[in-house]
Amino acid sequence: MVVSVLEEMRIRSLGVIDDAVVELSPGFTAVTGETGAGKTMVVTSLGLLLGGRADAALVRIGAKNAVVEGRIAVPGDAAAAVRAEEAGAELDDGALLISRTVSAEGRSRAHLGGRSVPVGMLAELADELVAVHGQTDQQGLLKLNRQRQALDRYAGDAVAGPLAKYAEAYRRLRAVARELEEITTRARERAQEADLLRYGLDEIAAVEPRAGEDVELAEEAERLGHAEALASAATAAHAALAGNPEDPEGVDGSTLVAGAQRALDAVRSHDPALAALAERIGEVGILLRDVAGELAGYADDLDADPLRLAAVEERRAALTALTRKYGEDVDAVLSWAEQSAARLTELDGDDERIGELTAERDALRAELGGLAQALTDARTEAAERFAAAVTAELASLAMPHARVSFAIRQTEDPEGVEVGGRTVAYGPSGADEVELLLAPHPGAPPRPIAKGASGGELSRVMLAVEVVFAGTDPVPTYLFDEVDAGVGGKAAVEIGRRLARLAKSAQVVVVTHLPQVAAFADRQLLVEKTNDGSVTRSGVKVLEGEERVRELSRMLAGQEDSETARAHAEELLEAARADQ
Repeated sequence: MVVSVLEEMRIRSLGVIDDAVVELSPGFTAVTGETGAGKTMVVTSLGLLLGGRADAALVRIGAKNAVVEGRIAVPGDAAAAVRAEEAGAELDDGALLISRTVSAEGRSRAHLGGRSVPVGMLAELADELVAVHGQTDQQGLLKLNRQRQALDRYAGDAVAGPLAKYAEAYRRLRAVARELEEITTRARERAQEADLLRYGLDEIAAVEPRAGEDVELAEEAERLGHAEALASAATAAHAALAGNPEDPEGVDGSTLVAGAQRALDAVRSHDPALAALAERIGEVGILLRDVAGELAGYADDLDADPLRLAAVEERRAALTALTRKYGEDVDAVLSWAEQSAARLTELDGDDERIGELTAERDALRAELGGLAQALTDARTEAAERFAAAVTAELASLAMPHARVSFAIRQTEDPEGVEVGGRTVAYGPSGADEVELLLAPHPGAPPRPIAKGASGGELSRVMLAVEVVFAGTDPVPTYLFDEVDAGVGGKAAVEIGRRLARLAKSAQVVVVTHLPQVAAFADRQLLVEKTNDGSVTRSGVKVLEGEERVRELSRMLAGQEDSETARAHAEELLEAARADQ
């Protein structure tokens, strides 16, 4: 099966490293060198590539920025490759190119497959590609939530299935509880809002406005207010067009037009053009008579009743009182009334909604209790298997009498959910508090690993946990920084042996100061400084043959030319090869 492999990293201006290339390969790679030579920068560099926190203090003094570039061979169907392509990244001949730049001011930029991406994207890919373990990661294992996550990861689908159902019910319960709290805590405000809406709706209902009524009344008020002037103008216009009965000698428009038509009718047969003009004059005469008739009707129908005008103005005042409060015109007032009626229905339904939400909350709490119990049962079963597997690994890491176990407990809380007949606190991952316990020797009571394990023992517990994970939920690459801290002798040999076995199913990179561990590596890289205290391109090299023996001799005795140390180094290498 093709797996992801970290092939190469180039590091520039990071800490003591000026410009160096770290070439890696499948299997077990050991990174060695004198104290302060920059070995840990390998772990730091990989951390940056995988979305770790940027720190301006990492930038080499005098440099504008630090740059780390990595090349990871990734199968095209791997989850990391698919996620990277979704982000717009492109694979380079089956490899994913990642770069991270940190400026001296602390600003950070990330690129993935030639595409600028958020740093968080690199962190997403990290979960699929590399497991990094250093001293800070060991401290992380001391946290209870990390121990629970480790157990859940080991349990696999047995916990993942119930946990997914629990998480969904938990999210729904939180949403219901928030809505219920909002309704109940805002009850007074909502009651005040409902009262205001009722008052407004009652006020509008008392007036009973019609759509467009304000426009119609404005026109009528304008007409009634000028009734006498309008009647006088209509009468005068009618007299000008049709004549005044009281002045039979007066000249009007209709009489003049009729005289013009008679003059043309006498001769229209002699010229078609004149006949056409006569026809048009006839049409004018008809139009004048029609307009004169409408003017007479308008003057007769015009209502100059002051009582009607008063009624119109009173109605307009009532409508204006509404538009001042609820809208710029009557149509807007009616729209406000429609929306307010719907809102009032909603507010009036609060009591019913509170009852519905309370019932749903109680049902969800009961459901959560059942799901939390299922999680506890699954974790308890997995904890026994996990603890037994880690204990067996510790026996191979020179801790033959150590025993690992898990304490799974709940904290009583009257506001919690019922699990196992008790009301206990709960959270987004269930009701369990999971704690990893270690009894380092027979007769010793199991104690939390933070209190029961020394630095060296904690390192071996970490390695044992990862070896167990490798058999159930492996990641392509493991990187350990000082996993052998605080150990030596036979324990160091056993750590090297277990790392070599882990490397049979994954890529393993170890920063180590122990020759017993380095001897088991398939490849050994030496990090060394130049005279000016920096690590350059030539300062990271692959050790083979005599060079590797010299480095192991230095690690053993501090004297690479010591014959005794050389013999011991060759013996270590031979024993490691025989073991593999």
